[in-house]
Amino acid sequence: MMEPAGTPTETTDQDREKFLEMFARSIREGTLVKLTLGKYRGSVPGLTAISIQMSLIRETHFLEFDYRSAETTRTRRTIEEGTALVRELLGGDFRSGNLFTRTADYQIEYSKRLKTRFSASRPTFTEAPSMAHDREKRRLIETEGNIYLQRLGVIEESGRVKERMGDKFRQISRFIEIVAGLFAGSPLAERKELSIVDMGSGKGYLTFATYDHFTSVLGIATGVTGVEARPELVDLCNGLAEEAGFQRLRFRPGYIRDVALEDGVDILIALHACDTATDEAIHKGITAGAGIIICAPCCHKEIRPQIVPPDVLRDMLGHGIILEREAENITDTLRALLLEYNGYSAKVFEFISTEHTRKNTMIVGVRHGRAVEREKIMARIEALKSFYGIERQALETLLAGTGEIPPAVC
Repeated sequence: MMEPAGTPTETTDQDREKFLEMFARSIREGTLVKLTLGKYRGSVPGLTAISIQMSLIRETHFLEFDYRSAETTRTRRTIEEGTALVRELLGGDFRSGNLFTRTADYQIEYSKRLKTRFSASRPTFTEAPSMAHDREKRRLIETEGNIYLQRLGVIEESGRVKERMGDKFRQISRFIEIVAGLFAGSPLAERKELSIVDMGSGKGYLTFATYDHFTSVLGIATGVTGVEARPELVDLCNGLAEEAGFQRLRFRPGYIRDVALEDGVDILIALHACDTATDEAIHKGITAGAGIIICAPCCHKEIRPQIVPPDVLRDMLGHGIILEREAENITDTLRALLLEYNGYSAKVFEFISTEHTRKNTMIVGVRHGRAVEREKIMARIEALKSFYGIERQALETLLAGTGEIPPAVC
Protein backbone atom coordinates (compact mmCIF):
# COMPACT_ATOMS: atom_id res chain seq x y z
CA MET A 1 0.00 0.00 0.00
CA MET A 2 1.29 3.46 -0.90
CA GLU A 3 2.25 5.70 1.98
CA PRO A 4 0.81 9.22 2.05
CA ALA A 5 3.21 12.12 1.48
CA GLY A 6 1.57 14.41 4.00
CA THR A 7 -1.28 14.86 6.42
CA PRO A 8 -4.15 17.38 6.06
CA THR A 9 -4.23 20.16 8.64
CA GLU A 10 -7.12 20.42 11.09
CA THR A 11 -8.66 23.26 9.06
CA THR A 12 -9.12 20.93 6.10
CA ASP A 13 -10.73 18.05 7.99
CA GLN A 14 -14.30 19.22 7.48
CA ASP A 15 -14.00 19.41 3.66
CA ARG A 16 -12.11 16.14 3.52
CA GLU A 17 -14.65 14.32 5.69
CA LYS A 18 -17.52 15.74 3.66
CA PHE A 19 -15.92 14.50 0.43
CA LEU A 20 -15.17 11.07 1.87
CA GLU A 21 -18.72 10.80 3.20
CA MET A 22 -20.10 11.57 -0.28
CA PHE A 23 -17.85 8.81 -1.65
CA ALA A 24 -19.03 6.32 0.98
CA ARG A 25 -22.66 7.30 0.47
CA SER A 26 -22.39 6.82 -3.31
CA ILE A 27 -21.15 3.29 -2.69
CA ARG A 28 -23.96 2.53 -0.22
CA GLU A 29 -26.65 3.96 -2.48
CA GLY A 30 -25.25 2.51 -5.70
CA THR A 31 -24.80 5.91 -7.38
CA LEU A 32 -21.01 5.85 -7.76
CA VAL A 33 -19.80 6.33 -11.33
CA LYS A 34 -16.11 6.83 -10.56
CA LEU A 35 -13.64 8.61 -8.31
CA THR A 36 -10.44 10.11 -9.70
CA LEU A 37 -7.51 11.07 -7.47
CA GLY A 38 -5.11 13.50 -9.13
CA LYS A 39 -2.29 15.99 -8.59
CA TYR A 40 0.04 13.21 -7.55
CA ARG A 41 2.91 14.26 -5.27
CA GLY A 42 4.28 10.85 -4.34
CA SER A 43 7.49 9.08 -5.32
CA VAL A 44 6.31 6.48 -7.86
CA PRO A 45 7.87 7.41 -11.25
CA GLY A 46 5.38 8.13 -14.02
CA LEU A 47 2.25 7.80 -11.88
CA THR A 48 -0.20 10.66 -12.45
CA ALA A 49 -3.60 9.61 -11.11
CA ILE A 50 -5.84 6.80 -9.90
CA SER A 51 -9.32 6.09 -11.27
CA ILE A 52 -11.63 4.07 -9.00
CA GLN A 53 -14.82 2.28 -10.03
CA MET A 54 -17.11 -0.42 -8.67
CA SER A 55 -17.10 -3.99 -9.93
CA LEU A 56 -19.38 -6.92 -9.17
CA ILE A 57 -17.88 -10.42 -9.02
CA ARG A 58 -20.01 -13.38 -7.97
CA GLU A 59 -22.48 -11.13 -6.15
CA THR A 60 -19.70 -9.34 -4.22
CA HIS A 61 -18.83 -5.69 -4.77
CA PHE A 62 -15.23 -4.53 -5.10
CA LEU A 63 -13.39 -1.30 -5.89
CA GLU A 64 -11.14 -1.40 -8.96
CA PHE A 65 -8.10 0.93 -8.76
CA ASP A 66 -6.60 1.90 -12.13
CA TYR A 67 -3.15 3.43 -11.60
CA ARG A 68 -2.44 5.72 -14.54
CA SER A 69 1.04 5.91 -15.94
CA ALA A 70 2.56 5.01 -19.32
CA GLU A 71 1.32 1.51 -18.49
CA THR A 72 -2.04 1.39 -16.66
CA THR A 73 -2.11 -1.06 -13.73
CA ARG A 74 -5.32 -2.33 -12.13
CA THR A 75 -5.76 -3.68 -8.62
CA ARG A 76 -8.91 -4.88 -6.86
CA ARG A 77 -9.82 -4.24 -3.22
CA THR A 78 -12.76 -4.95 -0.99
CA ILE A 79 -15.04 -2.01 -0.26
CA GLU A 80 -13.60 -1.67 3.24
CA GLU A 81 -9.98 -1.84 2.04
CA GLY A 82 -10.65 0.48 -0.88
CA THR A 83 -12.35 3.20 1.13
CA ALA A 84 -9.57 3.02 3.72
CA LEU A 85 -6.94 3.44 0.99
CA VAL A 86 -8.77 6.45 -0.48
CA ARG A 87 -8.84 8.03 2.97
CA GLU A 88 -5.10 7.41 3.29
CA LEU A 89 -4.17 8.83 -0.11
CA LEU A 90 -6.44 11.89 -0.33
CA GLY A 91 -4.54 14.90 0.93
CA GLY A 92 -1.32 12.88 1.06
CA ASP A 93 0.07 11.51 -2.19
CA PHE A 94 -2.88 12.93 -4.10
CA ARG A 95 -3.94 16.56 -3.77
CA SER A 96 -7.23 16.50 -5.66
CA GLY A 97 -10.30 14.32 -5.85
CA ASN A 98 -13.11 14.30 -8.43
CA LEU A 99 -16.12 12.23 -7.44
CA PHE A 100 -18.71 11.50 -10.12
CA THR A 101 -22.06 10.12 -8.97
CA ARG A 102 -25.40 9.82 -10.72
CA THR A 103 -26.86 12.50 -8.44
CA ALA A 104 -24.04 15.07 -8.22
CA ASP A 105 -20.34 15.70 -8.86
CA TYR A 106 -17.99 16.64 -6.00
CA GLN A 107 -14.49 18.07 -6.12
CA ILE A 108 -11.83 18.70 -3.49
CA GLU A 109 -8.48 20.36 -4.14
CA TYR A 110 -5.53 20.99 -1.84
CA SER A 111 -3.26 24.02 -2.02
CA LYS A 112 0.48 23.83 -1.46
CA ARG A 113 -0.21 24.53 2.23
CA LEU A 114 -2.83 21.75 2.28
CA LYS A 115 -5.77 24.11 2.55
CA THR A 116 -8.83 22.69 0.81
CA ARG A 117 -11.48 23.89 -1.59
CA PHE A 118 -14.65 21.76 -1.80
CA SER A 119 -17.39 22.15 -4.38
CA ALA A 120 -20.45 20.34 -5.69
CA SER A 121 -22.15 20.53 -9.06
CA ARG A 122 -24.74 18.82 -11.21
CA PRO A 123 -23.91 15.27 -12.34
CA THR A 124 -21.88 14.73 -15.49
CA PHE A 125 -23.10 11.14 -15.75
CA THR A 126 -26.68 10.03 -15.11
CA GLU A 127 -26.42 6.42 -16.21
CA ALA A 128 -24.89 3.67 -14.07
CA PRO A 129 -21.71 2.11 -15.49
CA SER A 130 -21.47 -1.64 -15.96
CA MET A 131 -19.99 -3.42 -12.94
CA ALA A 132 -19.65 -6.79 -14.61
CA HIS A 133 -16.24 -8.38 -14.16
CA ASP A 134 -16.18 -9.55 -17.77
CA ARG A 135 -16.51 -6.00 -19.11
CA GLU A 136 -14.18 -4.94 -21.90
CA LYS A 137 -10.63 -5.43 -20.68
CA ARG A 138 -8.93 -3.73 -23.62
CA ARG A 139 -7.31 -0.38 -23.15
CA LEU A 140 -9.17 2.64 -24.41
CA ILE A 141 -6.42 2.68 -27.04
CA GLU A 142 -4.57 -0.48 -28.01
CA THR A 143 -0.86 0.03 -28.68
CA GLU A 144 -0.04 -3.41 -30.02
CA GLY A 145 -0.05 -3.28 -33.82
CA ASN A 146 -1.26 0.32 -33.78
CA ILE A 147 -0.16 1.74 -37.14
CA TYR A 148 -1.18 5.35 -36.62
CA LEU A 149 0.56 5.69 -33.24
CA GLN A 150 3.69 4.18 -34.81
CA ARG A 151 3.63 6.53 -37.80
CA LEU A 152 2.94 9.54 -35.58
CA GLY A 153 5.99 8.67 -33.50
CA VAL A 154 4.21 7.86 -30.24
CA ILE A 155 5.09 4.17 -29.90
CA GLU A 156 7.78 1.73 -31.03
CA GLU A 157 6.93 -1.11 -33.43
CA SER A 158 6.73 -3.36 -30.36
CA GLY A 159 3.85 -1.25 -29.02
CA ARG A 160 5.95 0.29 -26.25
CA VAL A 161 5.36 4.01 -25.70
CA LYS A 162 8.45 6.03 -26.52
CA GLU A 163 9.96 7.63 -23.45
CA ARG A 164 9.81 11.17 -24.83
CA MET A 165 6.18 10.65 -25.91
CA GLY A 166 4.85 9.51 -22.54
CA ASP A 167 3.12 12.83 -21.90
CA LYS A 168 1.52 12.79 -25.35
CA PHE A 169 0.22 9.24 -24.85
CA ARG A 170 -1.22 10.15 -21.43
CA GLN A 171 -2.92 13.17 -22.98
CA ILE A 172 -4.43 11.03 -25.75
CA SER A 173 -5.57 8.36 -23.26
CA ARG A 174 -7.08 10.92 -20.91
CA PHE A 175 -8.95 12.58 -23.75
CA ILE A 176 -10.43 9.29 -24.94
CA GLU A 177 -11.44 8.46 -21.36
CA ILE A 178 -13.31 11.77 -21.13
CA VAL A 179 -15.00 11.36 -24.52
CA ALA A 180 -16.01 7.78 -23.69
CA GLY A 181 -17.46 8.86 -20.34
CA LEU A 182 -19.40 11.77 -21.83
CA PHE A 183 -20.77 9.55 -24.57
CA ALA A 184 -21.80 6.79 -22.15
CA GLY A 185 -23.75 9.25 -19.98
CA SER A 186 -25.41 11.13 -22.85
CA PRO A 187 -28.55 10.56 -24.95
CA LEU A 188 -26.20 9.52 -27.77
CA ALA A 189 -25.27 6.30 -25.94
CA GLU A 190 -28.04 4.33 -27.67
CA ARG A 191 -26.99 5.39 -31.14
CA LYS A 192 -25.69 2.77 -33.58
CA GLU A 193 -24.14 5.33 -35.92
CA LEU A 194 -22.32 8.59 -35.18
CA SER A 195 -20.85 11.61 -36.90
CA ILE A 196 -17.87 13.34 -35.27
CA VAL A 197 -16.02 16.46 -36.40
CA ASP A 198 -12.63 17.52 -35.02
CA MET A 199 -12.05 21.23 -35.67
CA GLY A 200 -8.37 22.08 -35.93
CA SER A 201 -7.23 18.46 -35.97
CA GLY A 202 -3.53 19.25 -36.45
CA LYS A 203 -1.40 16.13 -36.79
CA GLY A 204 -4.41 14.01 -35.90
CA TYR A 205 -3.30 12.34 -32.66
CA LEU A 206 -6.71 12.68 -31.03
CA THR A 207 -8.69 12.35 -34.26
CA PHE A 208 -7.24 8.94 -35.03
CA ALA A 209 -7.66 7.80 -31.43
CA THR A 210 -11.29 8.94 -31.38
CA TYR A 211 -12.10 7.05 -34.58
CA ASP A 212 -10.25 3.97 -33.32
CA HIS A 213 -12.09 3.93 -29.98
CA PHE A 214 -15.59 4.36 -31.35
CA THR A 215 -15.18 1.93 -34.23
CA SER A 216 -12.75 -0.69 -32.91
CA VAL A 217 -13.53 -0.72 -29.18
CA LEU A 218 -17.20 0.33 -29.03
CA GLY A 219 -18.11 -1.16 -32.42
CA ILE A 220 -20.18 1.86 -33.50
CA ALA A 221 -20.37 2.83 -37.17
CA THR A 222 -18.68 6.21 -36.89
CA GLY A 223 -17.72 8.78 -39.47
CA VAL A 224 -15.01 11.18 -38.31
CA THR A 225 -13.88 14.30 -40.14
CA GLY A 226 -10.78 16.25 -39.20
CA VAL A 227 -10.64 19.88 -40.30
CA GLU A 228 -7.17 21.42 -40.53
CA ALA A 229 -5.92 24.66 -42.10
CA ARG A 230 -2.47 23.30 -43.08
CA PRO A 231 -2.77 21.29 -46.31
CA GLU A 232 0.44 19.34 -45.66
CA LEU A 233 -1.07 17.90 -42.46
CA VAL A 234 -4.32 17.11 -44.25
CA ASP A 235 -2.39 15.11 -46.85
CA LEU A 236 -0.32 13.37 -44.17
CA CYS A 237 -3.36 12.34 -42.16
CA ASN A 238 -5.41 11.18 -45.15
CA GLY A 239 -2.52 8.99 -46.24
CA LEU A 240 -2.18 7.55 -42.76
CA ALA A 241 -5.94 6.93 -42.49
CA GLU A 242 -5.77 4.93 -45.71
CA GLU A 243 -2.75 2.97 -44.48
CA ALA A 244 -4.53 2.17 -41.20
CA GLY A 245 -7.65 1.01 -43.05
CA PHE A 246 -9.85 3.66 -41.42
CA GLN A 247 -12.43 3.91 -44.20
CA ARG A 248 -14.75 6.46 -42.57
CA LEU A 249 -12.02 8.79 -41.32
CA ARG A 250 -11.13 11.71 -43.55
CA PHE A 251 -9.38 15.03 -43.26
CA ARG A 252 -10.12 18.16 -45.21
CA PRO A 253 -8.53 21.61 -45.41
CA GLY A 254 -10.24 24.66 -43.99
CA TYR A 255 -10.62 27.11 -41.13
CA ILE A 256 -13.17 26.62 -38.38
CA ARG A 257 -15.14 29.72 -39.29
CA ASP A 258 -15.57 28.54 -42.90
CA VAL A 259 -16.64 24.96 -42.19
CA ALA A 260 -20.22 24.09 -43.16
CA LEU A 261 -21.65 21.11 -41.30
CA GLU A 262 -24.19 20.17 -43.97
CA ASP A 263 -24.59 16.58 -42.81
CA GLY A 264 -24.97 17.48 -39.14
CA VAL A 265 -22.71 16.36 -36.31
CA ASP A 266 -23.24 14.34 -33.13
CA ILE A 267 -19.96 15.18 -31.40
CA LEU A 268 -17.91 18.29 -32.11
CA ILE A 269 -14.32 18.55 -30.87
CA ALA A 270 -12.07 21.63 -30.92
CA LEU A 271 -8.87 21.34 -28.93
CA HIS A 272 -6.42 24.22 -28.63
CA ALA A 273 -8.26 26.46 -31.08
CA CYS A 274 -6.78 29.92 -30.67
CA ASP A 275 -8.70 32.77 -29.04
CA THR A 276 -12.12 33.32 -30.69
CA ALA A 277 -11.69 30.22 -32.88
CA THR A 278 -12.93 28.29 -29.83
CA ASP A 279 -16.07 30.45 -29.89
CA GLU A 280 -16.47 29.76 -33.61
CA ALA A 281 -16.25 26.02 -32.93
CA ILE A 282 -18.80 26.12 -30.10
CA HIS A 283 -21.10 28.19 -32.31
CA LYS A 284 -20.80 25.61 -35.09
CA GLY A 285 -21.66 22.84 -32.64
CA ILE A 286 -24.67 24.62 -31.17
CA THR A 287 -26.15 25.59 -34.53
CA ALA A 288 -25.60 22.05 -35.86
CA GLY A 289 -27.41 20.62 -32.83
CA ALA A 290 -24.40 18.57 -31.71
CA GLY A 291 -25.18 16.24 -28.82
CA ILE A 292 -21.74 16.76 -27.27
CA ILE A 293 -19.34 19.69 -27.64
CA ILE A 294 -15.78 19.34 -26.33
CA CYS A 295 -13.33 22.24 -26.36
CA ALA A 296 -9.92 22.94 -24.85
CA PRO A 297 -9.18 26.64 -25.42
CA CYS A 298 -5.71 27.80 -26.36
CA CYS A 299 -5.32 31.53 -25.71
CA HIS A 300 -7.82 34.15 -24.55
CA LYS A 301 -7.15 37.55 -26.12
CA GLU A 302 -10.58 39.07 -26.73
CA ILE A 303 -11.75 39.81 -23.18
CA ARG A 304 -8.54 41.03 -21.54
CA PRO A 305 -8.32 44.52 -23.15
CA GLN A 306 -12.00 45.11 -22.40
CA ILE A 307 -11.78 44.51 -18.66
CA VAL A 308 -12.30 47.57 -16.48
CA PRO A 309 -11.22 46.37 -13.02
CA PRO A 310 -13.91 46.87 -10.37
CA ASP A 311 -12.61 48.94 -7.45
CA VAL A 312 -12.52 45.96 -5.12
CA LEU A 313 -10.31 44.05 -7.59
CA ARG A 314 -8.19 46.93 -8.85
CA ASP A 315 -5.07 45.99 -6.88
CA MET A 316 -5.36 42.34 -7.83
CA LEU A 317 -5.97 42.93 -11.53
CA GLY A 318 -3.19 45.50 -11.66
CA HIS A 319 -0.80 42.57 -12.06
CA GLY A 320 -0.59 41.45 -15.67
CA ILE A 321 -0.40 37.72 -15.04
CA ILE A 322 -3.41 37.81 -12.70
CA LEU A 323 -5.37 39.91 -15.21
CA GLU A 324 -4.54 37.35 -17.89
CA ARG A 325 -5.77 34.47 -15.75
CA GLU A 326 -8.92 36.38 -14.80
CA ALA A 327 -9.61 37.03 -18.48
CA GLU A 328 -9.32 33.30 -19.14
CA ASN A 329 -11.71 32.50 -16.28
CA ILE A 330 -14.26 35.09 -17.41
CA THR A 331 -14.12 33.95 -21.03
CA ASP A 332 -14.61 30.29 -20.23
CA THR A 333 -17.37 31.06 -17.71
CA LEU A 334 -19.27 33.05 -20.36
CA ARG A 335 -18.83 30.17 -22.81
CA ALA A 336 -20.24 27.72 -20.28
CA LEU A 337 -23.20 29.99 -19.52
CA LEU A 338 -23.95 30.41 -23.22
CA LEU A 339 -23.90 26.63 -23.63
CA GLU A 340 -26.41 26.37 -20.76
CA TYR A 341 -28.50 29.11 -22.40
CA ASN A 342 -28.68 26.96 -25.52
CA GLY A 343 -29.77 23.76 -23.81
CA TYR A 344 -26.52 22.11 -22.76
CA SER A 345 -25.25 20.88 -19.41
CA ALA A 346 -21.85 22.59 -19.23
CA LYS A 347 -18.73 21.84 -17.22
CA VAL A 348 -15.28 23.46 -17.11
CA PHE A 349 -12.48 21.37 -15.63
CA GLU A 350 -8.79 20.45 -15.80
CA PHE A 351 -8.49 17.47 -18.12
CA ILE A 352 -4.79 16.73 -17.68
CA SER A 353 -2.10 17.87 -15.27
CA THR A 354 -0.18 21.06 -16.03
CA GLU A 355 2.91 18.86 -15.83
CA HIS A 356 2.00 17.59 -19.29
CA THR A 357 0.54 20.71 -20.93
CA ARG A 358 -0.50 24.24 -19.91
CA LYS A 359 -3.47 24.00 -22.27
CA ASN A 360 -5.33 21.85 -19.79
CA THR A 361 -8.74 23.50 -19.34
CA MET A 362 -11.63 21.71 -20.98
CA ILE A 363 -15.15 22.97 -21.64
CA VAL A 364 -17.80 20.35 -22.38
CA GLY A 365 -21.45 20.68 -23.20
CA VAL A 366 -23.95 17.80 -23.35
CA ARG A 367 -27.33 18.61 -24.89
CA HIS A 368 -30.05 17.57 -22.44
CA GLY A 369 -33.38 18.45 -24.09
CA ARG A 370 -34.90 19.91 -20.91
CA ALA A 371 -36.59 23.29 -20.56
CA VAL A 372 -34.13 26.15 -20.05
CA GLU A 373 -34.73 29.27 -17.95
CA ARG A 374 -33.11 31.53 -20.51
CA GLU A 375 -33.97 34.83 -18.85
CA LYS A 376 -32.23 33.85 -15.63
CA ILE A 377 -29.14 32.61 -17.46
CA MET A 378 -28.93 35.75 -19.57
CA ALA A 379 -29.25 37.87 -16.44
CA ARG A 380 -26.20 36.06 -15.01
CA ILE A 381 -24.30 36.64 -18.26
CA GLU A 382 -25.11 40.35 -18.28
CA ALA A 383 -24.26 40.72 -14.59
CA LEU A 384 -20.83 39.18 -15.14
CA LYS A 385 -20.14 41.34 -18.16
CA SER A 386 -21.30 44.46 -16.35
CA PHE A 387 -19.14 43.75 -13.29
CA TYR A 388 -16.00 43.68 -15.43
CA GLY A 389 -17.06 46.33 -17.96
CA ILE A 390 -17.14 43.85 -20.86
CA GLU A 391 -19.04 45.00 -23.94
CA ARG A 392 -18.76 42.00 -26.24
CA GLN A 393 -17.89 38.31 -26.29
CA ALA A 394 -17.36 36.41 -29.53
CA LEU A 395 -19.65 33.43 -28.89
CA GLU A 396 -22.50 35.69 -27.81
CA THR A 397 -21.99 37.83 -30.91
CA LEU A 398 -22.03 34.80 -33.19
CA LEU A 399 -25.15 33.31 -31.57
CA ALA A 400 -26.97 36.63 -31.77
CA GLY A 401 -25.94 37.08 -35.40
CA THR A 402 -25.30 40.77 -34.72
CA GLY A 403 -22.05 41.11 -36.63
CA GLU A 404 -18.72 39.66 -37.57
CA ILE A 405 -15.93 38.99 -35.14
CA PRO A 406 -12.27 39.54 -35.98
CA PRO A 407 -10.35 36.38 -36.94
CA ALA A 408 -8.46 34.66 -34.15
CA VAL A 409 -4.73 35.40 -34.07
CA CYS A 410 -2.40 33.33 -31.93
